[in-house]
Amino acid sequence: MAVNVLIIPEDFRKDQYVLRPIVEAMMKAHGIKARVNVCTDPLLGGIGEALKWERLVQILDQYRGMVRLFLLLVDRDCDANRRIRLDNLEAKAKQHLGAADKLLLAENAWQEVEVWALAGQRNLPPAWKWREVREHREPKEHYYDVYAEQRGLLRGPYEGRQTIASESARNYDRLLQLCPEDLGTLHQRVGAALGTVP
Repeated sequence: MAVNVLIIPEDFRKDQYVLRPIVEAMMKAHGIKARVNVCTDPLLGGIGEALKWERLVQILDQYRGMVRLFLLLVDRDCDANRRIRLDNLEAKAKQHLGAADKLLLAENAWQEVEVWALAGQRNLPPAWKWREVREHREPKEHYYDVYAEQRGLLRGPYEGRQTIASESARNYDRLLQLCPEDLGTLHQRVGAALGTVP
């Protein structure tokens, strides 16, 4: 039987095209048959709403009958306290769900989810230093948009996110190698939660 996974992005309108293929690749890497969906109802519309317990509990209650694993995936935006907020939401969700077979895991992409989309690309401009991409305050504008424009994708559907992220998801091991603090950590936690790693 497939595991139902629900991605909760801070704003699904663009983020879903990055997050879904990467989470699908994660499940495949763990050998887990999964149905991965993205929460589009309600539209959270930004980090402020995504980090409100009142909004999150609404989603948990709405989908708990169908979903085993909830993944709250947001941008870090250089906020050193973001992890603490996510940990608090995870603890509240654990108590609220109150079931061993239902879980919310939360992760913050350094510094934006578009960096995950770039991580699996093998043809990034050679002048780019990966550490600088990861640490930039606005990597979406300074790196992702530049790369998508170079490939002629920026003015296409979803500003190239679906194409670029799907390509990167096929290089999932590279994503884990280049994004260990966030995606790598989430990978390990998902495996532990679903019983695929010790």
